[in-house]
Amino acid sequence: MNQHIRVLGIDIAKQVFHLVGMDGRGTVVLRKRLYRSQLMAFITTLPPAVIGMEACGGAHDWARRFREHGHEVHLMPPQFVKPYVKANKNDMRDAEAMAEAVTRPTMRFVPIKSVAQQDIQAWHRVRTRLLKARTALIHEARGLLLEYGIVVPPGALTFRKHLLATLAANDAKLTPMSRVLFQQLAEELAALEDRLTRSDTQLTQLARHHPVCQRLMTIPGLGELTATALVAAVSDAAQFNNGRQFTAWLGLVPRQHRSGGKARLLGISKRGDRYLRTLLVHGARSCLRWVDRQRDRRSQWARSLLERRGWNRAAVALANKNARVAWVLLRTDQVYCAVEA
Repeated sequence: MNQHIRVLGIDIAKQVFHLVGMDGRGTVVLRKRLYRSQLMAFITTLPPAVIGMEACGGAHDWARRFREHGHEVHLMPPQFVKPYVKANKNDMRDAEAMAEAVTRPTMRFVPIKSVAQQDIQAWHRVRTRLLKARTALIHEARGLLLEYGIVVPPGALTFRKHLLATLAANDAKLTPMSRVLFQQLAEELAALEDRLTRSDTQLTQLARHHPVCQRLMTIPGLGELTATALVAAVSDAAQFNNGRQFTAWLGLVPRQHRSGGKARLLGISKRGDRYLRTLLVHGARSCLRWVDRQRDRRSQWARSLLERRGWNRAAVALANKNARVAWVLLRTDQVYCAVEA
């Protein structure tokens, strides 16, 4: 029966996997439930087939392993698979929906990441968690200090600089127990800062030795963080036909509402990778601070937009432009060169 399988949908999980196989006419010829330890042994017995899975935890690793055995593997966004689920949801129907969805000619697929890309992305994810932990710790410490009548200015840099001095200056307001507590919070903050510094150093070293990152960093507003995040997120820039498709994937283009032949443009869609979009917008904000001192055509365009549309819209528009330029550099071996006005 396995010889008739041309398309295979797999609902991956931590331990129990559900598989649905179809022949060349789309008829279901296999429904199977396997444990993790049994899955690869089964895949090796199949002739080359098209395998469809949702892009979720562990999917990229399985996809790379399946490819080693000659299979054509496609990962799909879960929201695009959902319309193919019939009746009530269960794991077997999810697998059947994947087998059907992967055969659709208009289906959009998620590029399979390499191990190197996952390494970079893992560093970014851990760094983001450390930033959130630092912010939560600062808010907690400021709130607790306020209960003792001690006010520390907001901001991570300001808080770190003034925390110990503020505690020493207000020592009379604290009890022996509270002194121990705030000293422990200060030590915890120092440990988080040390880990963040090491993460930034690792990503900076990677960017300085990665040729694609070096090209991306020639774009004003793209530093080590944004360049490495782009390399980690985009497996193949050729999957996008043009720069606008790339910016649409990032959620940096307006949403559209078209009805009765009338089109209405709304705010940006905010689809795709929120972290990557945030980095691009923050990089654009930093560029806008210096456009008055620049004389190239791009800076003049940004300055004009800033005067007409305001700071926030100009930042998003510049982030959109930077993303389009980044798409070109990802597809070619070029570097960014400013055009004089």
